[in-house]
Amino acid sequence: MLVIGREVGEVIAIDEHIKVKVLSVEGNVVRFGISAPREIEVHRAEIYRRIVEQLAKDAG
Repeated sequence: MLVIGREVGEVIAIDEHIKVKVLSVEGNVVRFGISAPREIEVHRAEIYRRIVEQLAKDAG
């Protein structure tokens, strides 16, 4: 795991198409803005887990 410290307003580049910007930090809550092409799905981990579970159920 890569650990990067950033301040509000700073950006992390995943590649030339995906950018993550720190919008705010309030206590233990960090708000990010994510820019990615529409064809790339971006989900919180708990939502992604539900999607994977549902796909597994649908597959059989």
